Amino acid sequence: MIFVSRHEHFNAAHKLYNSNWSSEQNEAVFGPCANENWHGHNFELIVTVKGTPDPDTGFVVDLKKLSQLIRSKVTSRVDHKNLNLDVDFMKDKMASTENLAIEFWKILKVELPAISHNAKLHSIKLYETPRNFVEYFGD
Repeated sequence: MIFVSRHEHFNAAHKLYNSNWSSEQNEAVFGPCANENWHGHNFELIVTVKGTPDPDTGFVVDLKKLSQLIRSKVTSRVDHKNLNLDVDFMKDKMASTENLAIEFWKILKVELPAISHNAKLHSIKLYETPRNFVEYFGD
């Protein structure tokens, strides 16, 4: 089994805020991430697929096609957007990095077979900051 990863980048704004809570509770839990005027991040996304190399190409997946897939189906939908307001698949969800990674997984799991009959989605690693990231391995 070989694991192959593609690293992509996007910028987005969001706010962590639970409307069922008071402003004080939101500030206590989320701190500056509950800023009413939003805040932004330079996100780093690493998508890892796994499989065995194709005997004809030697590839688990063509990385150029994987990059195009990630950009067309995921990052183009979130880049320079407000995750709370502009992104359809985040509607009615807390715009946390955890939830964003789960939604990316859902999209890419469905789309990956279009570019590779051999590769299976292994993980989504999403950096919100250089020190804070989540990693998701599916359901």
